[in-house]
Formats: sequence, structure tokens, C-alpha cells
Amino acid sequence: MLPVIALVGRPNVGKSTLFNRLTRTRDALVADQPGLTRDRKYGVGKLGGRPYLVVDTGGISGDREGVDMLMEKQVQLAIGEADLVFFMLDARDGVTGGDEIIAEGLRRTGKPIVAVVNKTESLDYDSISGDFHALGLGDPVPIAAAHGRGVRSLIDDALETFPEPGDDGDAPHDAGVQIAVVGRPNVGKSTLVNRLLGEERVVAFDQPGTTRDSIHIPFEANGRHYTLIDTAGVRRRARISETIEKFSVIKTLQSMEQANVVLFVLDAQQGIADQDAGLAGHIVDSGRALVVVINKWDGLSGDERERIKSEMQRRLPFLDFAEWRFISALHGSGVGHLLEAVDAAYAAATCDLKTPELTRILEDAVSEHQPPLVHGRRIKLRYAHQGGKNPPIVVIHGNQTAEVPATYQRYLMNRFRSVFKLRGTPLRIEFKSGDNPYAGRKNKLTDRQQKKRGRMMKFVRRKK
Repeated sequence: MLPVIALVGRPNVGKSTLFNRLTRTRDALVADQPGLTRDRKYGVGKLGGRPYLVVDTGGISGDREGVDMLMEKQVQLAIGEADLVFFMLDARDGVTGGDEIIAEGLRRTGKPIVAVVNKTESLDYDSISGDFHALGLGDPVPIAAAHGRGVRSLIDDALETFPEPGDDGDAPHDAGVQIAVVGRPNVGKSTLVNRLLGEERVVAFDQPGTTRDSIHIPFEANGRHYTLIDTAGVRRRARISETIEKFSVIKTLQSMEQANVVLFVLDAQQGIADQDAGLAGHIVDSGRALVVVINKWDGLSGDERERIKSEMQRRLPFLDFAEWRFISALHGSGVGHLLEAVDAAYAAATCDLKTPELTRILEDAVSEHQPPLVHGRRIKLRYAHQGGKNPPIVVIHGNQTAEVPATYQRYLMNRFRSVFKLRGTPLRIEFKSGDNPYAGRKNKLTDRQQKKRGRMMKFVRRKK
């Protein structure tokens, strides 16, 4: 499981700045779900030696009543999901009464806590560090999140406290194709899981995961090994009391990170909700192979089915690469073919793309439709090779590749996807520009011309 780090503190202490620094993006994933406050943000950490998840919480007010309320309704949810808490403090403000109240509440949680003193630029931290030590949370770590100072060492030290992936020995020996079943509450995930497991009546067992109760369910079908990855609650319905326990963005991101293929379950009778669109965005960002499963398809009239298909195409056009399967998990119709779609998506996501073939396809595409001119010069795309799998990554080399417009990138992506029949997996294209062998020559020629001109001017003056 990916470690989870929660950022907690008063308003305006730099939590969002640190969040963006750790995730290396300002396009923060916003979880706008029932039971979650709108200003909580989730992201995958990219700064550091291994991936992790970051939760940015809303600022906690300084008065005790406000702290208690928010600690129960918002911050405690984030802390409950977290393996480590970064308690953010403002070096310029010093330790406030609100900080002391928050520190007291954090100590009661029993979670590991790191006091992070932000905004230390242009300050003599040694002269003010005593106040932060007095909080009793160990040695505070000074950083300047806006400038990145101290952030890398902060996260590297934090990640060293977590075991390396695979060290716990819990993973099955032959996990096979790992399938994450995701979707908002009450769309039929648990029914689908039970239906998939009941088809062959093979060995299946619940393997308890971390404190977040992620469940791995290995099984075998048609001579092939699979592992269903599902979040807490699917197999233990009686223990679920709140919506947040049924649907956690953290659990979903962790499940997708572990998976090879995602089964994204939608409810045909409820239509597409905002939660569905947000979750679909998470799936695309993860780069995982995808099968969209529209459940509860039975009992709908022909007109209702056409309306729902139209709505799905309108609300989720960015899932056009995925296989769409219409099923009834309750009655079993269509479920028997889901694993075929999973196998096809996994094969597409992990296929080998040969450099000669990629380059030939690139040349054909450029011949049929050339890249646009940039400042009077044509963008030149020379060759392509594979840069990764799951998702497949195509690296294209050429000149002025940073200027390739999004529409032309989409054109190339569709061409590669069509030729290689990459159905069920996203495809990513990366561009690299080679060094210009003529860079700097113009200046050198100009220097020679200037020297020659100087000599000529001296000769003319002597003649005069």
C-alpha cells in the first residue's frame, strides 16, 4: 500500500504550497464527495524516491470550539487515513494558542507526527526554534515550501520510516492480473465481486490489508490467475456506518496504484453523477487499463438505454479508449465476458511496440498530415520508440517538439492506437527535442563578420 501523509495546520501556514511542491503539480485532485469537505485535496507524491499519497486538509481555526468541530468532521478523517501527519507551523507567527490546541489534539490520535516549520526564509531559525520544540512533537523540521528549501530532505526522511514495497510479505506469490473494482457507493461493486468469484467456484480468500482494510481476493478462472482489489466494506457490509467509509478517495487511489486493470462500475439507473466524473478523472490520471462497467442494465427500456448511452458519452468523453460493458451483476447477464475485456485491456497496456514500426507509423502520419509551422519553420518529427508500459508510452524525437499543438498530439495518439489496436488502455506521448548542431553558429559568423568589418574600416581610415 502507498503510504499516506496528511498535511494539517492553521489556515495560511503553507499546506497547499507544500502539497503542490510534493505532487509537482497545481492541478490538485479535489475530492468533492458526500461526507468529504470540498477543500480536501488528494494527490500522488512525486518528490522523493518512491510514490506516496498526500492529503491536504482545510485550515483549522484557532478557537477550541472550531478546532473540536473540524477535528471531528474533517481533519480526523484525514488523520485516520494517514500513516504520518505533517503538522504545519508558520515560522513568522511563532507558536500560537491555536497551534497548541491542534498539537494537543494530534497527540491524542497516536499517529506519528512531524512538526514542519514553514516560511523560514530570511529568518534566523535557530533563535526561534525553542518555541516549536516546546510543543513536544520531537525536532521540528524547518522548510521554505514556496522556494523548495528543505522539502526534499523532509520527504526523504519521512519515507525512510515506511517499509519498502513488498517487504511485508503479504502479497500472493502469483497475483496474476490485478483488478481494482472502483465506483461510488451503491453502484453494485460488492454484487459484481461476488458474481465474479462465484462463476467458477474456485479458491478465494479475504486477505486483510492495512488499517484501511483494503482486501485482496485471489481467484482463478479459465486457467489464469487474477486478484480482485477492493476497498473496505465490500466484504464486510455490517461494519459500514458512514458514507465516507464506503467511498474513500485514498482507498481508491491506493487500489488503482496496485492494479493492472480498473473495473469502473457505474449505475445505469442513477445516471452519471459528479462523483463518477471525478473518479473517472482519477482513473485516467493513474494511467491504468480500464473497463467501464455499466451495471443494472436489465429492466431498462430501449429509449432509456439510448438516453443513458448518450449521457455517458457526453459526460465522460475522455474515456473513449476504454471498453464499455453493459451488465446486470445481480442476475449475471454480461458478467461472464468481463474477464475477456480485462485480458484484452491488460494485453494492450503491456504490449511491446517495436521502434521500426513506431517510426514507420510516425512517418506515414506526418506524410499524410504535416505538423504546423512555428515562426515560419516546420516542426520536424524524426523517429519514435517505446518509453514504458501500463500505460504504453511513445517517445517521439524531433525538432521544436515543445511546440507541437494538442490537436496534433491527439492525431498522432489516435493513429498509434488505431494501428496497434490499443483498446482498453490510455496511450501517452512524450516529445524530445535533439540538440541543434547549428546552435550558436550564427553568433560566431556574426563575430567574424564584425572583425572583418573592423579591419575594413581601419583600412579605409588609413587610406583617407
